[in-house]
Amino acid sequence: MSKNNFLKNEKPNKPFKFNIYWMYGLIVVILMALYLTGGSSTTKELGWTEFQGLVQKNVFDKMTVYNKKNTLEATIKKGMMGRVFKGDSAKIGDNPKIVVRIPSADKFSDFYDKAVTEYQITTQVSFEEGDDTIWNFFLSLAPFAFFILLFIFLMRKMSGGGGGGAGNVFSVGKSKAQLFDKDSDKKVTFKDVAGLSEAKQEVEEIVSFLKDPAKYTELGGKIPKGALLVGPPGTGKTLLAKAVAGEADVPFFSLSGSDFVEMFVGVGASRVRDLFRQAKEKAPCIVFIDEIDAVGRARGKNVNMNSNDERENTLNQLLTEMDGFGSNSGVIILAATNRADVLDKALLRAGRFDRQIHVELPDLNERKEIFGVHLRPIKIDNSVDTEFLARQTPGFSGADIANVCNEAALIAARNGKKFVQKEDFMSAVDRIVGGLEKRTRITTADERNSIANHEAGHATLSWLLEYANPLVKVTIVPRGKALGAAWYLPEERQITTRDQLLDEMCATLGGRAAEELFLGKISTGASNDLERVTKQAYAMVVYFGMSEKLPNLNYYDSSGQDWGFTKPYSEETAKLIDHEVQRIVNEQYERAKHILTKHTEGHNMLAKVLLEREVIYSEDVEQIFGKRAWASRSDEILEQRGKDKQPDTSTEKTKETDTNTASTDDKTSDEE
Repeated sequence: MSKNNFLKNEKPNKPFKFNIYWMYGLIVVILMALYLTGGSSTTKELGWTEFQGLVQKNVFDKMTVYNKKNTLEATIKKGMMGRVFKGDSAKIGDNPKIVVRIPSADKFSDFYDKAVTEYQITTQVSFEEGDDTIWNFFLSLAPFAFFILLFIFLMRKMSGGGGGGAGNVFSVGKSKAQLFDKDSDKKVTFKDVAGLSEAKQEVEEIVSFLKDPAKYTELGGKIPKGALLVGPPGTGKTLLAKAVAGEADVPFFSLSGSDFVEMFVGVGASRVRDLFRQAKEKAPCIVFIDEIDAVGRARGKNVNMNSNDERENTLNQLLTEMDGFGSNSGVIILAATNRADVLDKALLRAGRFDRQIHVELPDLNERKEIFGVHLRPIKIDNSVDTEFLARQTPGFSGADIANVCNEAALIAARNGKKFVQKEDFMSAVDRIVGGLEKRTRITTADERNSIANHEAGHATLSWLLEYANPLVKVTIVPRGKALGAAWYLPEERQITTRDQLLDEMCATLGGRAAEELFLGKISTGASNDLERVTKQAYAMVVYFGMSEKLPNLNYYDSSGQDWGFTKPYSEETAKLIDHEVQRIVNEQYERAKHILTKHTEGHNMLAKVLLEREVIYSEDVEQIFGKRAWASRSDEILEQRGKDKQPDTSTEKTKETDTNTASTDDKTSDEE
């Protein structure tokens, strides 16, 4: 055989690996050896005749008779060792014992009684049943076995329950990422993600590159190393990442940003290193980090002002792994957050997260698609129209729409229906936006009158103002914390003009203005209205530059750096801002009172109807004031709503923009 063939057939020497279970076996062997050797004591077996002679000489201190085994053990008195062991006296231990096999316990008793009478021996005798030697052996090992098992249990706990020998004993620094292989049974695909067409296009390109990289590399292109999904909560960022995992035929690591953060120093950085080590072994693969803001916050802004902060060390390691000297070819990072403004700039630069994919709230067409996905498992009848439902839920995220569908199914089941109908969806929208209806809440006649006038003021102004949101429904039935509420159908627009803002503010102040005009007293029911109006007026002056005395100025820092510990304007400017905010609010309040004064009769009729019915709709307002002078895209939807009116449960949704409550801290949803 040639040397080359010999080298080919020779098996490489595998490195020696230590296994901690060998240590456990060694401990057991040592304990058994100690037990079998019996320590330093000496045992000598005597015959029955020889034993009788020694008993007569009174050399034994104590004797124990074992009835079952017909044996006897005796200990020797001090000074009598030489008589028993004679020539073996040099080998005597500390506690020598004599073992004798007796004929029976009865014969030994007869012999012992005779010896006591004739030879006056003083040896003490005890009788025992005796037990199994093997059982004694295992019983003596029980404490040692208990501590060994306890040690094994603690080591497994420290290693996170996994095996693997001594390498995982202190695995607190190991990555907690969950690995999803392509053979997984439960998959989410792009078909399960409705809307988000632009965002899906971005991530589909990543999946396409992983499936067919030659298509891009032939032209010299490179796949982005990372993509950051940014958007409000519930818009489908995590769902989109799950769809990538379902579509891509590559391993997918999923974990949360908080999985890196621990109280132990260096653990976060160690987990980052272990994550990328596993990813490199599985490359090409995708790593998804959900809520990355938990670990990726901007450095130097922590409250403790500590340069050795554990989170910063973890972020530094993450930055190094994503784009350092090491090669991460084939590893693509996906991350999701709704706090992109707090992330470190080094994390967002090109080469780490090359793309920022904005996942915004769905528009009308996207909401229609989302309803189509969530209505698949629900039994519905012909009255349910996805386009109608989409128009009734402006500002709803994908998670909100899923909640609406589920709530509608629960309402239908509660009422014993076999199918989920349109009115069930409307009731679900009311339930989610306004809270649970509370008809049992006790209100006095004066309170009901105040609430009715308040809500009628909102309804009147929203109907008469050009840019106010069209009214859908007004109720004085308590829901949640609110004693009364009004629903509107806002126009979905991308920009808002000054006139539109002022009309919305005027309609919001209609409740307080109606109280002052028609009741002669004001109440705490307008606290939520005043809060929203104040914020809106302040935004007009400070952010939008819509003030007459401070035009075209913006004091908001969109970069998230803020202005340090000082305001970006002087004290004189601060006073001017306060005066401008007060002026805008006062002007709209006087405007609201002026309009209500001109339409006093219509307002009073509306309040009376509201007191009688508790719930009124847009067609009721139309009967009093006539058709609105300004057409709206939603008018046809409002007309359709009038045909399907249900006084107690059905409503058209929307935007709840008002509540009349008895405390100053009550809130409602204000989504657009």
